[in-house]
Amino acid sequence: MAGTFTQIAMHFVFSTKHRAPLITPDLRSELYKYIGGIIRNEKSVMVEIGGMSDHLHLLCLLHPTSSTSEMMRLVKANSSKWINARPRTTRFEWQDGYGAFSVSKSILPTVSEYIRNQEEHHRNKTFQEEFLEFLKKHEIEYDPRYIWD
Repeated sequence: MAGTFTQIAMHFVFSTKHRAPLITPDLRSELYKYIGGIIRNEKSVMVEIGGMSDHLHLLCLLHPTSSTSEMMRLVKANSSKWINARPRTTRFEWQDGYGAFSVSKSILPTVSEYIRNQEEHHRNKTFQEEFLEFLKKHEIEYDPRYIWD
């Protein structure tokens, strides 16, 4: 084949360290823009970003040379460094791990809508409950003793 043709859509989910509510409303908008810039710098596209005070969801179209682990390393390292350079009373940290779930093009609008409606989803469900549901839905095995930091 003469070219490279890809459609690599990923739904990333990750939280603040110990799920601390550190993503304040005044930080949220700027943080989302900053993370969008990181993703663009990696030749990828952010389709949707959203979350709550303790976690984020990113829906991205990854460039074929991008890896999920490298994208998450860059997003988390650079955004936490950027946040901590701002005047704050509390040190900002992301959790050590993340969830990355492949998304079919046919359900991109559904996943985008899900991410936009995080406040509604979390009226009755914690981040931990939501994340465990993702692992079960995607049939990802895990040891409950080691899932939370």
